Amino acid sequence: MDPMQQNGPAPRIFDRDLMRRRMARARRGQPETFLLERAVEDLCERLGAVLRPFPRVLDASTPTPALAAALARLSEQRAITRLAPLDEPDDPRWRTVVGDEEALPFAAESFELVVSALALQSVNDLPGALIQMRRALAPDGLLMACLLGGQTLRELREAFATAEEELTSGISPRVAPFADVRDLGSLLQRAGLALPVTDVDTVTVRYSDMFGLLRDLRAMGATNALNERLRRPLPRALLMRAAQVYAERFSDTDGRVRATFEIIWLSGWAPHESQQKPLAPGSAKMRLADALGAQEQKLK
Repeated sequence: MDPMQQNGPAPRIFDRDLMRRRMARARRGQPETFLLERAVEDLCERLGAVLRPFPRVLDASTPTPALAAALARLSEQRAITRLAPLDEPDDPRWRTVVGDEEALPFAAESFELVVSALALQSVNDLPGALIQMRRALAPDGLLMACLLGGQTLRELREAFATAEEELTSGISPRVAPFADVRDLGSLLQRAGLALPVTDVDTVTVRYSDMFGLLRDLRAMGATNALNERLRRPLPRALLMRAAQVYAERFSDTDGRVRATFEIIWLSGWAPHESQQKPLAPGSAKMRLADALGAQEQKLK
């Protein structure tokens, strides 16, 4: 199947307009950026290990300009374009285009490098977004991105599920269904990227209680934006019971509670004839036994 073909519209999991409004509200207050700062630092370190120039770079919807600024500091020779989710002040170090990573407004083969930090976990069509990023890459261009994975906020999910089962005999969607690392390698291949690599960085953050975590999520603009969320206010009894379950199951000996953030890293290259390719079956020049210095034994 041609990786550029899609099988109809993707399900609408996230209310993207609501997400942008909450992101804008977080920016007007005192935004919490510790997770994004870690991701930006790690991305720049990973990129530093790639010994080649990337003259044209796209930052695809990283929530703040932090990644574009870091890339500009690494090299003044790069032409950086930032696809911003919201209006931002102009910066002479890069070109800003306000848009959506689900509909990239760029021609094919426009960039040698496409990067994204902590944005792709909230797209409705992740395979489609990866396909568009692959299309924007010039041959032998690199995609490097990170997104929140399936173990993120597992404690919060369990606490709310337990509280709702006890108080309402049902469970409503309150924490986003993050992607599983086992699926993302195949998505990179489906997007047409060569040499795909995925790995995981698990970050554990400790809080005095569950409410400290909820305040940070609000300051990140990362509260519940699921399209199927309940529209009515959260009952106080449910909130208090969830906090109690959280403390009972996920606290350390000093009474502080843990919150897990799983960051999944993705990378892949736009195909090019210079890239390494697997050998064709039957083309090996040496037997495995000879390569290992072992004596071959025939099965009886």
